[in-house]
Amino acid sequence: MFGLEKPAGRREPGGSGGFPKMASVGDFNVLSSSIPATKVELSVSCRSPDMFFFLFTVCVLYTQAIGNKEWREFGRTEVIDNTLNPDFVRKFIMDYFFEERENLRFDFYDVDSKSPNLSKHDFLGQMFCTLGEIVGSQGSRLEKSIVGIPGKKCGTVIVTAEELGCCRDSVLMQFCANKLDKKDFFGKSDPFLVFHRSNEDGSFTICHKTEVIKNTLNPVWQAFKISVRALCNGDYDRTIKVEVYDWDRDGSHDFIGEFTTSYRELSRGQSQFNVYEVINPKKKGKKKKYVNSGTVTLLSFLIETEVSFLDYIKGGTQINFTVAIDFTASNGNPSQPTSLHYMNPYQLNAYGMALKAVGEIIQDYDSDKMFPALGFGARLPPDGRVSHEFALNGNPQNPYCHGIDGVMEAYYRSLKSVQLYGPTNFAPVINHVARYAASVKDGSQYFVLLIITDGVISDMAQTKESIVNASKLPMSIIIVGVGPAEFDAMEELDGDVVRISSRGKFAERDIVQFVPFRDYIDRSGNHVLSMARLAKDVLAEIPEQFLSYMRVRGIKPSPAPPPYTPPIHVLQTQI
Repeated sequence: MFGLEKPAGRREPGGSGGFPKMASVGDFNVLSSSIPATKVELSVSCRSPDMFFFLFTVCVLYTQAIGNKEWREFGRTEVIDNTLNPDFVRKFIMDYFFEERENLRFDFYDVDSKSPNLSKHDFLGQMFCTLGEIVGSQGSRLEKSIVGIPGKKCGTVIVTAEELGCCRDSVLMQFCANKLDKKDFFGKSDPFLVFHRSNEDGSFTICHKTEVIKNTLNPVWQAFKISVRALCNGDYDRTIKVEVYDWDRDGSHDFIGEFTTSYRELSRGQSQFNVYEVINPKKKGKKKKYVNSGTVTLLSFLIETEVSFLDYIKGGTQINFTVAIDFTASNGNPSQPTSLHYMNPYQLNAYGMALKAVGEIIQDYDSDKMFPALGFGARLPPDGRVSHEFALNGNPQNPYCHGIDGVMEAYYRSLKSVQLYGPTNFAPVINHVARYAASVKDGSQYFVLLIITDGVISDMAQTKESIVNASKLPMSIIIVGVGPAEFDAMEELDGDVVRISSRGKFAERDIVQFVPFRDYIDRSGNHVLSMARLAKDVLAEIPEQFLSYMRVRGIKPSPAPPPYTPPIHVLQTQI
Protein backbone atom coordinates (compact mmCIF):
# COMPACT_ATOMS: atom_id res chain seq x y z
CA MET A 1 0.00 0.00 0.00
CA PHE A 2 2.63 2.53 1.02
CA GLY A 3 5.92 2.86 2.83
CA LEU A 4 6.78 4.87 5.91
CA GLU A 5 10.19 6.44 5.75
CA LYS A 6 12.71 6.58 8.55
CA PRO A 7 13.56 10.02 9.95
CA ALA A 8 16.07 12.05 7.97
CA GLY A 9 19.62 10.86 8.44
CA ARG A 10 18.58 7.37 9.54
CA ARG A 11 17.31 5.91 6.28
CA GLU A 12 19.17 2.95 4.85
CA PRO A 13 19.50 2.06 1.18
CA GLY A 14 17.74 -0.88 -0.34
CA GLY A 15 14.38 -0.72 1.42
CA SER A 16 11.30 -0.76 -0.75
CA GLY A 17 8.72 1.93 -0.29
CA GLY A 18 10.91 4.00 2.00
CA PHE A 19 11.55 1.23 4.52
CA PRO A 20 15.02 -0.09 5.39
CA LYS A 21 15.53 -3.81 4.96
CA MET A 22 16.48 -4.07 8.60
CA ALA A 23 17.08 -1.73 11.47
CA SER A 24 20.55 -0.79 12.63
CA VAL A 25 22.04 1.07 15.56
CA GLY A 26 21.74 4.82 15.09
CA ASP A 27 23.52 7.36 17.26
CA PHE A 28 26.84 6.49 18.86
CA ASN A 29 26.50 5.70 22.57
CA VAL A 30 29.62 6.18 24.67
CA LEU A 31 28.43 3.42 27.02
CA SER A 32 27.99 0.99 24.13
CA SER A 33 31.25 1.61 22.33
CA SER A 34 32.78 -1.71 23.39
CA ILE A 35 32.51 -4.85 21.24
CA PRO A 36 29.04 -6.33 21.73
CA ALA A 37 28.70 -9.81 23.17
CA THR A 38 26.71 -10.69 20.05
CA LYS A 39 24.03 -9.45 17.72
CA VAL A 40 20.41 -10.55 18.03
CA GLU A 41 17.60 -10.41 15.52
CA LEU A 42 14.16 -9.50 16.87
CA SER A 43 11.04 -10.83 15.14
CA VAL A 44 7.66 -9.29 15.97
CA SER A 45 4.19 -10.82 15.71
CA CYS A 46 0.80 -9.73 17.08
CA ARG A 47 -2.25 -11.70 18.11
CA SER A 48 -5.64 -10.00 18.25
CA PRO A 49 -8.78 -11.22 20.07
CA ASP A 50 -11.12 -9.51 17.58
CA MET A 51 -10.88 -7.22 14.55
CA PHE A 52 -8.31 -4.98 16.27
CA PHE A 53 -5.50 -5.70 13.83
CA PHE A 54 -7.67 -6.10 10.74
CA LEU A 55 -5.98 -2.92 9.54
CA PHE A 56 -2.89 -1.60 7.79
CA THR A 57 -0.51 -2.17 10.71
CA VAL A 58 3.10 -1.10 11.26
CA CYS A 59 5.37 -1.69 14.28
CA VAL A 60 7.83 1.01 15.34
CA LEU A 61 10.68 0.13 17.73
CA TYR A 62 12.16 2.73 20.10
CA THR A 63 15.22 2.46 22.34
CA GLN A 64 15.85 4.61 25.39
CA ALA A 65 18.94 6.77 25.80
CA ILE A 66 20.87 6.25 29.02
CA GLY A 67 20.83 9.23 31.36
CA ASN A 68 18.09 11.43 29.94
CA LYS A 69 15.50 8.66 29.32
CA GLU A 70 14.81 10.03 25.84
CA TRP A 71 13.12 7.56 23.46
CA ARG A 72 14.66 7.35 20.00
CA GLU A 73 13.23 5.58 17.00
CA PHE A 74 15.32 2.52 16.11
CA GLY A 75 13.41 1.28 13.07
CA ARG A 76 10.08 0.28 11.54
CA THR A 77 8.68 -2.89 10.08
CA GLU A 78 6.84 -3.11 6.80
CA VAL A 79 3.10 -2.41 6.75
CA ILE A 80 0.92 -5.52 6.90
CA ASP A 81 -2.65 -5.12 5.74
CA ASN A 82 -5.90 -6.92 6.42
CA THR A 83 -4.92 -9.57 8.94
CA LEU A 84 -5.91 -10.27 12.52
CA ASN A 85 -2.49 -11.67 13.37
CA PRO A 86 0.34 -9.83 11.64
CA ASP A 87 3.73 -11.56 11.49
CA PHE A 88 6.16 -8.85 10.44
CA VAL A 89 8.83 -9.98 7.99
CA ARG A 90 11.25 -7.12 8.53
CA LYS A 91 13.51 -7.73 11.54
CA PHE A 92 15.32 -5.51 14.03
CA ILE A 93 19.01 -6.33 14.46
CA MET A 94 20.51 -5.08 17.73
CA ASP A 95 23.81 -5.29 19.57
CA TYR A 96 23.36 -7.30 22.75
CA PHE A 97 25.31 -6.50 25.92
CA PHE A 98 24.58 -8.65 28.99
CA GLU A 99 25.88 -5.88 31.25
CA GLU A 100 23.54 -3.17 29.94
CA ARG A 101 19.83 -2.61 30.48
CA GLU A 102 18.36 -1.90 27.04
CA ASN A 103 14.84 -0.51 27.41
CA LEU A 104 12.60 -1.10 24.38
CA ARG A 105 9.21 0.22 23.31
CA PHE A 106 7.13 -1.28 20.52
CA ASP A 107 4.44 1.06 19.16
CA PHE A 108 1.72 -0.04 16.74
CA TYR A 109 -0.12 2.18 14.28
CA ASP A 110 -2.94 1.85 11.79
CA VAL A 111 -1.55 3.49 8.67
CA ASP A 112 -3.94 5.90 6.95
CA SER A 113 -1.73 7.59 4.35
CA LYS A 114 1.73 7.67 2.81
CA SER A 115 2.98 10.23 5.35
CA PRO A 116 6.08 9.18 7.33
CA ASN A 117 4.83 11.34 10.22
CA LEU A 118 3.42 8.96 12.83
CA SER A 119 1.10 11.64 14.22
CA LYS A 120 -0.85 11.36 10.94
CA HIS A 121 -1.77 7.75 11.73
CA ASP A 122 -3.97 6.06 14.35
CA PHE A 123 -2.12 4.86 17.45
CA LEU A 124 -3.18 1.29 18.32
CA GLY A 125 -1.13 0.61 21.44
CA GLN A 126 2.35 -0.21 22.73
CA MET A 127 4.43 -2.68 24.70
CA PHE A 128 7.42 -1.96 26.98
CA CYS A 129 10.16 -4.46 27.85
CA THR A 130 13.93 -4.83 27.99
CA LEU A 131 16.16 -6.71 25.57
CA GLY A 132 17.23 -8.85 28.54
CA GLU A 133 13.59 -9.77 29.19
CA ILE A 134 13.24 -11.10 25.65
CA VAL A 135 16.54 -13.00 25.70
CA GLY A 136 15.90 -14.32 29.22
CA SER A 137 12.40 -15.65 28.44
CA GLN A 138 11.95 -19.35 27.71
CA GLY A 139 13.13 -19.98 24.20
CA SER A 140 13.99 -16.26 23.97
CA ARG A 141 10.31 -15.68 23.19
CA LEU A 142 8.44 -12.96 25.11
CA GLU A 143 4.67 -12.52 24.92
CA LYS A 144 3.12 -9.44 26.55
CA SER A 145 -0.15 -7.55 26.35
CA ILE A 146 -0.42 -4.44 24.23
CA VAL A 147 -1.62 -1.45 26.24
CA GLY A 148 -2.59 2.06 25.28
CA ILE A 149 -6.31 2.39 24.55
CA PRO A 150 -8.30 2.49 27.83
CA GLY A 151 -11.08 -0.07 28.08
CA LYS A 152 -10.05 -1.94 24.91
CA LYS A 153 -8.43 -5.34 24.61
CA CYS A 154 -5.54 -4.66 22.29
CA GLY A 155 -4.20 -8.19 21.96
CA THR A 156 -0.66 -9.36 22.56
CA VAL A 157 2.73 -8.89 20.95
CA ILE A 158 5.22 -11.75 20.59
CA VAL A 159 8.89 -10.82 20.26
CA THR A 160 11.45 -13.53 19.55
CA ALA A 161 15.23 -13.04 19.75
CA GLU A 162 17.55 -15.05 17.53
CA GLU A 163 21.29 -14.80 17.96
CA LEU A 164 23.08 -14.07 14.70
CA GLY A 165 25.80 -16.64 14.30
CA CYS A 166 27.65 -15.50 11.18
CA CYS A 167 30.80 -14.65 13.15
CA ARG A 168 30.49 -17.22 15.95
CA ASP A 169 32.56 -19.79 14.09
CA SER A 170 36.21 -20.45 14.79
CA VAL A 171 38.59 -22.35 12.56
CA LEU A 172 41.34 -24.76 13.53
CA MET A 173 44.09 -24.61 10.90
CA GLN A 174 47.52 -26.16 10.43
CA PHE A 175 50.18 -25.19 7.90
CA CYS A 176 53.54 -26.51 6.78
CA ALA A 177 56.15 -25.07 4.41
CA ASN A 178 58.62 -26.55 1.94
CA LYS A 179 61.99 -25.31 0.63
CA LEU A 180 61.88 -21.86 2.22
CA ASP A 181 64.79 -19.49 1.55
CA LYS A 182 67.82 -19.96 3.78
CA LYS A 183 68.36 -16.78 5.81
CA ASP A 184 70.82 -17.68 8.57
CA PHE A 185 74.56 -17.72 7.80
CA PHE A 186 75.39 -20.57 10.19
CA GLY A 187 72.11 -22.44 9.94
CA LYS A 188 68.99 -22.68 7.86
CA SER A 189 66.04 -20.47 8.91
CA ASP A 190 63.80 -20.11 11.97
CA PRO A 191 60.47 -19.52 10.17
CA PHE A 192 57.14 -18.29 11.48
CA LEU A 193 53.93 -17.04 9.83
CA VAL A 194 52.10 -13.74 10.38
CA PHE A 195 48.44 -13.49 9.30
CA HIS A 196 46.78 -10.16 8.40
CA ARG A 197 43.18 -9.41 7.44
CA SER A 198 42.53 -6.63 4.94
CA ASN A 199 40.56 -3.52 5.84
CA GLU A 200 38.15 -1.60 3.65
CA ASP A 201 40.70 1.20 3.14
CA GLY A 202 43.26 -1.24 1.73
CA SER A 203 45.38 -1.46 4.89
CA PHE A 204 46.02 -4.68 6.82
CA THR A 205 45.53 -5.61 10.48
CA ILE A 206 47.57 -8.38 12.11
CA CYS A 207 45.38 -11.15 13.51
CA HIS A 208 47.69 -14.10 14.28
CA LYS A 209 51.33 -15.19 14.62
CA THR A 210 52.44 -18.80 14.66
CA GLU A 211 55.20 -20.12 16.85
CA VAL A 212 58.80 -20.14 15.59
CA ILE A 213 60.20 -23.44 14.27
CA LYS A 214 63.98 -23.44 14.71
CA ASN A 215 66.60 -24.33 12.10
CA THR A 216 64.54 -25.76 9.24
CA LEU A 217 63.46 -24.87 5.71
CA ASN A 218 60.54 -27.35 5.89
CA PRO A 219 58.64 -26.39 9.05
CA VAL A 220 55.38 -27.89 10.28
CA TRP A 221 53.61 -25.44 12.56
CA GLN A 222 51.23 -26.44 15.32
CA ALA A 223 47.51 -26.21 14.58
CA PHE A 224 46.00 -22.97 15.85
CA LYS A 225 42.50 -21.74 16.49
CA ILE A 226 41.21 -18.31 15.43
CA SER A 227 37.72 -16.81 15.29
CA VAL A 228 36.24 -16.05 11.88
CA ARG A 229 35.54 -12.54 13.12
CA ALA A 230 39.25 -11.99 13.84
CA LEU A 231 40.38 -13.66 10.61
CA CYS A 232 38.08 -11.91 8.13
CA ASN A 233 35.34 -10.14 10.12
CA GLY A 234 32.81 -12.59 8.71
CA ASP A 235 33.55 -11.62 5.09
CA TYR A 236 34.53 -14.91 3.43
CA ASP A 237 36.01 -13.20 0.35
CA ARG A 238 38.10 -10.61 2.20
CA THR A 239 41.82 -10.82 1.41
CA ILE A 240 44.02 -12.52 4.00
CA LYS A 241 47.74 -11.80 3.66
CA VAL A 242 50.24 -14.27 5.11
CA GLU A 243 53.86 -13.22 5.59
CA VAL A 244 56.72 -15.64 6.22
CA TYR A 245 59.64 -14.47 8.36
CA ASP A 246 62.93 -15.83 9.64
CA TRP A 247 63.12 -15.15 13.39
CA ASP A 248 66.10 -13.22 14.77
CA ARG A 249 66.87 -12.82 18.44
CA ASP A 250 67.28 -9.04 18.18
CA GLY A 251 63.77 -8.61 16.73
CA SER A 252 64.93 -7.63 13.23
CA HIS A 253 63.21 -10.62 11.64
CA ASP A 254 64.12 -11.30 8.01
CA PHE A 255 61.31 -11.22 5.47
CA ILE A 256 61.18 -14.43 3.41
CA GLY A 257 58.05 -13.76 1.37
CA GLU A 258 54.26 -13.58 1.34
CA PHE A 259 51.08 -14.84 -0.27
CA THR A 260 47.39 -13.97 -0.17
CA THR A 261 44.29 -16.09 0.24
CA SER A 262 40.74 -15.79 1.62
CA TYR A 263 38.54 -17.65 4.05
CA ARG A 264 36.57 -19.09 1.14
CA GLU A 265 39.75 -20.50 -0.45
CA LEU A 266 41.02 -21.87 2.86
CA SER A 267 37.67 -23.55 3.55
CA ARG A 268 38.33 -25.92 0.63
CA GLY A 269 40.71 -27.68 3.01
CA GLN A 270 43.81 -29.64 2.04
CA SER A 271 43.96 -29.63 -1.77
CA GLN A 272 45.99 -28.35 -4.70
CA PHE A 273 44.15 -25.03 -4.30
CA ASN A 274 45.74 -24.49 -0.90
CA VAL A 275 49.39 -24.82 -1.81
CA TYR A 276 50.75 -21.27 -1.98
CA GLU A 277 53.92 -19.93 -3.54
CA VAL A 278 55.79 -17.66 -1.14
CA ILE A 279 56.83 -14.59 -3.14
CA ASN A 280 59.43 -11.99 -2.18
CA PRO A 281 58.58 -8.94 -4.37
CA LYS A 282 62.13 -7.47 -4.15
CA LYS A 283 63.75 -10.73 -5.28
CA LYS A 284 61.16 -11.15 -8.02
CA GLY A 285 61.93 -7.66 -9.33
CA LYS A 286 65.70 -8.21 -9.36
CA LYS A 287 66.09 -11.81 -10.56
CA LYS A 288 64.73 -12.87 -13.93
CA LYS A 289 64.90 -16.57 -13.08
CA TYR A 290 63.24 -16.12 -9.67
CA VAL A 291 60.42 -18.63 -9.14
CA ASN A 292 59.53 -18.38 -5.47
CA SER A 293 60.95 -18.45 -1.94
CA GLY A 294 59.30 -21.75 -1.10
CA THR A 295 55.74 -22.95 -0.67
CA VAL A 296 53.26 -23.02 2.22
CA THR A 297 50.61 -25.75 2.35
CA LEU A 298 47.39 -25.90 4.32
CA LEU A 299 47.34 -29.28 6.08
CA SER A 300 43.94 -29.05 7.77
CA PHE A 301 40.95 -26.71 8.14
CA LEU A 302 38.25 -27.47 10.69
CA ILE A 303 35.29 -25.20 11.45
CA GLU A 304 34.11 -25.10 15.07
CA THR A 305 30.99 -23.23 16.16
CA GLU A 306 31.56 -21.49 19.48
CA VAL A 307 28.75 -21.86 22.01
CA SER A 308 27.74 -18.54 23.53
CA PHE A 309 26.28 -17.26 26.76
CA LEU A 310 22.94 -16.86 24.97
CA ASP A 311 22.96 -20.52 23.90
CA TYR A 312 22.82 -21.52 27.56
CA ILE A 313 20.20 -18.90 28.45
CA LYS A 314 18.05 -19.99 25.51
CA GLY A 315 18.48 -23.60 26.65
CA GLY A 316 16.96 -22.73 30.03
CA THR A 317 19.93 -21.92 32.31
CA GLN A 318 18.79 -19.62 35.12
CA ILE A 319 20.90 -16.86 36.68
CA ASN A 320 20.30 -16.76 40.45
CA PHE A 321 21.04 -13.43 42.07
CA THR A 322 21.86 -12.93 45.77
CA VAL A 323 22.69 -9.63 47.46
CA ALA A 324 24.68 -9.16 50.68
CA ILE A 325 24.77 -5.72 52.33
CA ASP A 326 27.28 -4.35 54.84
CA PHE A 327 25.62 -3.27 58.11
CA THR A 328 28.80 -2.39 60.00
CA ALA A 329 28.98 0.73 62.17
CA SER A 330 31.54 2.42 59.92
CA ASN A 331 28.67 3.27 57.57
CA GLY A 332 27.43 5.85 60.06
CA ASN A 333 24.08 6.34 61.79
CA PRO A 334 21.34 5.72 59.17
CA SER A 335 19.31 8.63 60.56
CA GLN A 336 22.08 11.11 59.73
CA PRO A 337 22.56 12.56 56.22
CA THR A 338 26.31 11.76 56.43
CA SER A 339 25.60 8.03 56.68
CA LEU A 340 26.04 5.81 53.64
CA HIS A 341 22.79 4.12 54.75
CA TYR A 342 20.86 7.40 55.04
CA MET A 343 17.32 6.98 53.70
CA ASN A 344 16.85 10.16 51.69
CA PRO A 345 13.19 10.41 50.64
CA TYR A 346 14.19 12.06 47.36
CA GLN A 347 17.00 9.85 46.07
CA LEU A 348 18.66 6.47 46.56
CA ASN A 349 21.71 6.16 48.78
CA ALA A 350 24.88 4.52 47.39
CA TYR A 351 23.77 1.05 48.55
CA GLY A 352 20.40 1.45 46.85
CA MET A 353 21.96 2.69 43.61
CA ALA A 354 24.46 -0.20 43.43
CA LEU A 355 21.73 -2.73 44.23
CA LYS A 356 19.29 -1.44 41.61
CA ALA A 357 21.98 -0.92 38.95
CA VAL A 358 23.11 -4.56 39.06
CA GLY A 359 19.88 -6.23 40.17
CA GLU A 360 17.59 -4.73 37.55
CA ILE A 361 19.72 -6.27 34.79
CA ILE A 362 20.22 -9.71 36.35
CA GLN A 363 16.54 -10.11 37.28
CA ASP A 364 15.66 -10.49 33.59
CA TYR A 365 17.47 -13.85 33.58
CA ASP A 366 15.67 -15.31 36.62
CA SER A 367 12.19 -16.66 35.84
CA ASP A 368 10.67 -16.48 39.33
CA LYS A 369 12.26 -13.10 40.26
CA MET A 370 12.80 -14.32 43.86
CA PHE A 371 16.14 -13.17 45.29
CA PRO A 372 17.81 -14.04 48.62
CA ALA A 373 18.85 -10.82 50.39
CA LEU A 374 21.39 -11.04 53.21
CA GLY A 375 23.09 -8.66 55.61
CA PHE A 376 26.30 -8.90 57.64
CA GLY A 377 27.99 -7.05 60.50
CA ALA A 378 24.90 -6.11 62.58
CA ARG A 379 23.41 -6.83 66.01
CA LEU A 380 20.02 -8.49 65.60
CA PRO A 381 16.96 -8.15 67.81
CA PRO A 382 15.89 -9.21 70.31
CA ASP A 383 19.13 -10.36 72.01
CA GLY A 384 21.69 -8.22 70.16
CA ARG A 385 23.72 -11.14 68.80
CA VAL A 386 26.15 -10.22 65.98
CA SER A 387 25.41 -11.90 62.65
CA HIS A 388 27.34 -12.01 59.39
CA GLU A 389 24.66 -13.90 57.47
CA PHE A 390 21.13 -12.71 58.31
CA ALA A 391 18.02 -12.46 56.13
CA LEU A 392 16.98 -8.90 55.38
CA ASN A 393 13.32 -9.93 55.46
CA GLY A 394 13.75 -11.38 58.97
CA ASN A 395 13.02 -14.95 57.86
CA PRO A 396 16.21 -17.09 57.95
CA GLN A 397 14.30 -20.13 56.59
CA ASN A 398 13.11 -18.15 53.56
CA PRO A 399 15.32 -15.11 52.83
CA TYR A 400 13.79 -14.59 49.38
CA CYS A 401 12.39 -11.23 48.28
CA HIS A 402 10.18 -10.67 45.27
CA GLY A 403 12.04 -8.67 42.66
CA ILE A 404 14.56 -5.91 43.21
CA ASP A 405 11.84 -3.69 44.68
CA GLY A 406 11.22 -6.40 47.30
CA VAL A 407 14.93 -6.48 48.13
CA MET A 408 14.93 -2.69 48.52
CA GLU A 409 11.94 -2.83 50.90
CA ALA A 410 13.62 -5.52 53.02
CA TYR A 411 16.83 -3.45 53.12
CA TYR A 412 15.00 -0.36 54.36
CA ARG A 413 13.10 -2.39 56.99
CA SER A 414 16.34 -3.91 58.27
CA LEU A 415 17.90 -0.46 58.74
CA LYS A 416 15.10 0.34 61.19
CA SER A 417 15.37 -2.90 63.18
CA VAL A 418 19.07 -3.87 63.45
CA GLN A 419 22.01 -2.13 65.11
CA LEU A 420 25.02 -1.42 62.90
CA TYR A 421 28.07 -3.09 64.40
CA GLY A 422 30.99 -5.11 62.91
CA PRO A 423 33.45 -6.46 61.87
CA THR A 424 33.39 -6.70 58.03
CA ASN A 425 33.36 -10.44 57.27
CA PHE A 426 32.68 -11.70 53.73
CA ALA A 427 33.30 -15.45 54.11
CA PRO A 428 29.89 -16.32 55.68
CA VAL A 429 27.82 -14.85 52.82
CA ILE A 430 30.16 -16.33 50.17
CA ASN A 431 29.81 -19.76 51.81
CA HIS A 432 26.04 -19.27 52.00
CA VAL A 433 25.74 -18.93 48.20
CA ALA A 434 28.42 -21.59 47.61
CA ARG A 435 26.28 -24.16 49.47
CA TYR A 436 23.47 -23.63 46.96
CA ALA A 437 25.83 -23.56 43.97
CA ALA A 438 27.45 -26.83 45.10
CA SER A 439 24.08 -28.58 44.88
CA VAL A 440 23.48 -27.66 41.21
CA LYS A 441 26.52 -28.33 39.03
CA ASP A 442 24.77 -29.52 35.86
CA GLY A 443 24.71 -26.13 34.12
CA SER A 444 21.01 -25.52 34.75
CA GLN A 445 21.74 -22.73 37.22
CA TYR A 446 24.46 -20.14 37.76
CA PHE A 447 24.78 -17.98 40.88
CA VAL A 448 25.83 -14.34 41.14
CA LEU A 449 26.54 -12.80 44.56
CA LEU A 450 26.62 -9.01 44.89
CA ILE A 451 28.40 -7.77 48.04
CA ILE A 452 28.07 -4.05 48.78
CA THR A 453 30.45 -2.79 51.47
CA ASP A 454 31.96 0.41 52.83
CA GLY A 455 35.05 -0.85 54.56
CA VAL A 456 38.21 -2.82 54.66
CA ILE A 457 37.65 -6.56 54.94
CA SER A 458 38.31 -8.14 58.37
CA ASP A 459 38.47 -11.84 57.44
CA MET A 460 40.80 -11.74 54.43
CA ALA A 461 42.30 -15.22 54.95
CA GLN A 462 38.89 -16.88 55.34
CA THR A 463 37.48 -14.94 52.39
CA LYS A 464 40.36 -15.99 50.14
CA GLU A 465 39.77 -19.62 51.08
CA SER A 466 36.04 -19.26 50.39
CA ILE A 467 36.72 -17.72 46.95
CA VAL A 468 39.24 -20.44 46.01
CA ASN A 469 36.67 -23.10 46.94
CA ALA A 470 33.86 -21.24 45.15
CA SER A 471 35.92 -20.97 41.94
CA LYS A 472 35.08 -24.64 41.29
CA LEU A 473 31.36 -23.89 41.49
CA PRO A 474 28.89 -22.24 39.09
CA MET A 475 29.09 -18.82 40.72
CA SER A 476 30.56 -15.31 40.37
CA ILE A 477 31.08 -12.61 43.00
CA ILE A 478 30.70 -8.87 42.46
CA ILE A 479 32.01 -6.56 45.21
CA VAL A 480 31.05 -2.89 45.10
CA GLY A 481 32.84 -0.57 47.52
CA VAL A 482 30.85 2.52 48.57
CA GLY A 483 32.11 5.56 50.44
CA PRO A 484 35.53 7.18 50.75
CA ALA A 485 37.53 4.29 52.29
CA GLU A 486 40.73 2.95 50.76
CA PHE A 487 39.95 -0.38 49.13
CA ASP A 488 43.50 -1.44 48.23
CA ALA A 489 43.12 -4.80 49.98
CA MET A 490 40.02 -5.57 47.90
CA GLU A 491 42.02 -5.46 44.68
CA GLU A 492 43.76 -8.59 45.90
CA LEU A 493 40.45 -10.46 45.65
CA ASP A 494 39.93 -9.43 42.02
CA GLY A 495 42.05 -11.98 40.16
CA ASP A 496 42.49 -10.01 36.93
CA VAL A 497 46.25 -9.53 37.48
CA VAL A 498 47.28 -12.24 39.95
CA ARG A 499 45.11 -15.33 40.46
CA ILE A 500 43.94 -15.48 44.08
CA SER A 501 45.30 -18.31 46.25
CA SER A 502 44.81 -19.77 49.71
CA ARG A 503 46.96 -22.30 51.55
CA GLY A 504 48.94 -23.00 48.41
CA LYS A 505 45.87 -23.62 46.24
CA PHE A 506 45.04 -21.26 43.37
CA ALA A 507 41.53 -20.39 42.28
CA GLU A 508 40.41 -22.52 39.34
CA ARG A 509 38.83 -19.49 37.66
CA ASP A 510 38.71 -15.74 38.15
CA ILE A 511 35.24 -15.26 39.66
CA VAL A 512 35.57 -11.91 41.50
CA GLN A 513 35.05 -8.42 40.15
CA PHE A 514 35.70 -5.50 42.54
CA VAL A 515 34.93 -1.84 41.80
CA PRO A 516 34.71 1.30 43.98
CA PHE A 517 31.39 3.04 43.29
CA ARG A 518 32.98 6.49 43.52
CA ASP A 519 34.74 5.86 40.20
CA TYR A 520 31.34 5.76 38.46
CA ILE A 521 29.57 8.73 40.00
CA ASP A 522 28.55 11.23 37.32
CA ARG A 523 29.92 14.68 38.12
CA SER A 524 26.72 16.38 36.97
CA GLY A 525 24.74 14.44 39.57
CA ASN A 526 22.98 12.20 37.03
CA HIS A 527 22.41 9.08 39.14
CA VAL A 528 20.89 7.12 36.24
CA LEU A 529 24.14 7.53 34.32
CA SER A 530 26.17 6.59 37.42
CA MET A 531 24.16 3.38 37.81
CA ALA A 532 24.47 2.50 34.11
CA ARG A 533 28.26 2.97 34.21
CA LEU A 534 28.55 0.82 37.32
CA ALA A 535 26.38 -1.99 35.92
CA LYS A 536 28.27 -2.00 32.64
CA ASP A 537 31.63 -2.47 34.34
CA VAL A 538 30.74 -4.99 37.04
CA LEU A 539 28.58 -7.20 34.84
CA ALA A 540 30.80 -7.21 31.74
CA GLU A 541 32.86 -10.15 33.02
CA ILE A 542 29.91 -12.36 34.00
CA PRO A 543 29.29 -14.00 30.57
CA GLU A 544 32.95 -15.02 30.22
CA GLN A 545 33.12 -16.27 33.84
CA PHE A 546 29.93 -18.23 33.16
CA LEU A 547 31.38 -19.75 29.95
CA SER A 548 34.68 -20.58 31.66
CA TYR A 549 32.82 -22.75 34.18
CA MET A 550 30.83 -24.50 31.46
CA ARG A 551 33.96 -25.14 29.37
CA VAL A 552 36.01 -26.52 32.26
CA ARG A 553 33.15 -28.85 33.20
CA GLY A 554 32.41 -29.84 29.60
CA ILE A 555 28.78 -28.73 29.95
CA LYS A 556 26.99 -28.08 26.66
CA PRO A 557 23.87 -25.91 26.35
CA SER A 558 20.55 -27.72 26.56
CA PRO A 559 18.58 -27.70 23.30
CA ALA A 560 16.43 -24.62 22.93
CA PRO A 561 12.66 -25.18 22.78
CA PRO A 562 11.34 -25.58 19.22
CA PRO A 563 10.78 -22.27 17.47
CA TYR A 564 7.35 -20.75 17.82
CA THR A 565 5.10 -21.46 14.85
CA PRO A 566 2.15 -19.07 14.57
CA PRO A 567 -1.18 -20.87 14.22
CA ILE A 568 -2.88 -20.57 10.86
CA HIS A 569 -6.01 -18.46 11.20
CA VAL A 570 -8.76 -18.78 8.61
CA LEU A 571 -10.60 -15.49 8.28
CA GLN A 572 -14.33 -16.03 7.99
CA THR A 573 -16.49 -13.22 6.71
CA GLN A 574 -20.18 -12.90 7.29
CA ILE A 575 -22.39 -12.55 4.26
